[in-house]
Amino acid sequence: MPEPTPAVTAAVLVIGDEILSGRTKDKNIGSIAERLTAIGIDLREVRVVPDVTEEIVASVNALRARYTYLFTTGGIGPTHDDITADSIAAAFGVGIGIDERARAMLLERHRPEDLNAARLRMARIPDGADLIPNPVSKAPGFSIGNVFVMAGVPQIMNAMLDAILPGLSQGVPVLSETIEAGKLPEGAFAGGLATIAAAHGSVSIGSYPSMTQEGFANRIVVRGREAEAVAAARAEIEALLAGLLR
Repeated sequence: MPEPTPAVTAAVLVIGDEILSGRTKDKNIGSIAERLTAIGIDLREVRVVPDVTEEIVASVNALRARYTYLFTTGGIGPTHDDITADSIAAAFGVGIGIDERARAMLLERHRPEDLNAARLRMARIPDGADLIPNPVSKAPGFSIGNVFVMAGVPQIMNAMLDAILPGLSQGVPVLSETIEAGKLPEGAFAGGLATIAAAHGSVSIGSYPSMTQEGFANRIVVRGREAEAVAAARAEIEALLAGLLR
């Protein structure tokens, strides 16, 4: 019997006081999750931390040790509170300074006389890091070890992901099947659903109620990497719902 393929896992660390205050609404987590899922990488954890060096360093070191990859967003701009690059350098115990490759990228957008001290902050890269290109505004992200440091602006973050994803180890994509449960309340099928879930340990089964324009609705989602296992669980769920709707 072949050995199971090891899972490829990831975490996202969102950095910024503006996220925690509610002033800025995060639009990156869902996009990263969707794109990782499509190539078989399991997003296992998301954290949001303030612009505090100690908290960024502690979270980076915890998450990079726990998962295959860590993606960070935010805090690599030109202002004083953009401290992600320095925090990543501290987490890895390396120096940081103006990277001439990054300076050259900034010069593609700015005249030399306009490359002031604030803009040059965006060229400060931890020693030993590789650059992540930014076709939108040129200021690069960077990667070091298994950590990928990206901008918080969604358009730029997604452009950086375009550059990152082809080089990552990929897992087996997750298959997903949705079964419409109509207006059945969860309490009507919860017991039966738990029995089915216990019998199909290789898949995950979730119930997701919502309010639509037509009123209350419920959906059951089966997720797994083996098509036969997903199909078998779906068939049992459909039989359960059919019996309740008689």
